[in-house]
Amino acid sequence: MSEWQLSETFHSTSGDVRWGSLGHPGQNPVVLLHGTPFSSYVWRAVARALARHHQVFVWDMPGYGASEKSADQDVSLAAQGRVFTELLAHWGLEEPLVVAHDFGGAVSLRAHLLHGARYRALALVDPVALAPWGTPFFRLVGEHSEVLEQLPPALHHALVREYISSASSPGLHPVVLDRLIQPWLGDLGQAAFYRQIAQADQFHTDEVQDRYGEIGFPTLVCWGQDDTWLPIEKGRELAARIPGARLEPIAGAGHLVQEDAPAELTAALMAFLPYPH
Repeated sequence: MSEWQLSETFHSTSGDVRWGSLGHPGQNPVVLLHGTPFSSYVWRAVARALARHHQVFVWDMPGYGASEKSADQDVSLAAQGRVFTELLAHWGLEEPLVVAHDFGGAVSLRAHLLHGARYRALALVDPVALAPWGTPFFRLVGEHSEVLEQLPPALHHALVREYISSASSPGLHPVVLDRLIQPWLGDLGQAAFYRQIAQADQFHTDEVQDRYGEIGFPTLVCWGQDDTWLPIEKGRELAARIPGARLEPIAGAGHLVQEDAPAELTAALMAFLPYPH
């Protein structure tokens, strides 16, 4: 389960981005976006399933996973939206299918509404898209990030473990949990963890949420019914704001749907995403 390597590098305006692709070139392209505090690793099962009929592109956002982490790095939602637009141009994808989770949802929406990125279809999975967002813990860390960044490594490790664990409803496999924690350890990782939370500003979704009615491509909204980070009521509101969008509740799943119910999520995506038969 721990084998997941991104072999390619793209030099973005916010640092080096690690990315990879699965499936045969020339198949319908689909791009997967992860959220915070995660990485493309959470998409591994879904990506491998979708790769049977698509060329699947995966990437770690700057400041996350295997991508560059550096002091004074801009890892805000504004920066990630620009980087995603740069990546689409680098890949030569003019109108891909897009599947986006959590902060990745906000990134995909900003790239489309503010930077002109075009999608053939969009599936949003428990996305950060509507105010208010951020758990009490998330807001607390954001307000005291400079202090928490100085925690002893063992205390930081325990904090990150507890936080990531709370994204799952049934609980994460220990190997998976360790893999999700690993990028946030060490001097670079610890600083990066608090940096990305400190730069998370609701303004970046406030800026676009009144424009969701402009979305003109097929849109699916998937939501874990047991999500304690972003309640499913947000999913219903979001689906109502996007013309023709449909809400797909995922039973038994928390916020990290890809880990809690990968088969159910994959089935919903395969029924929604077009591919040649």
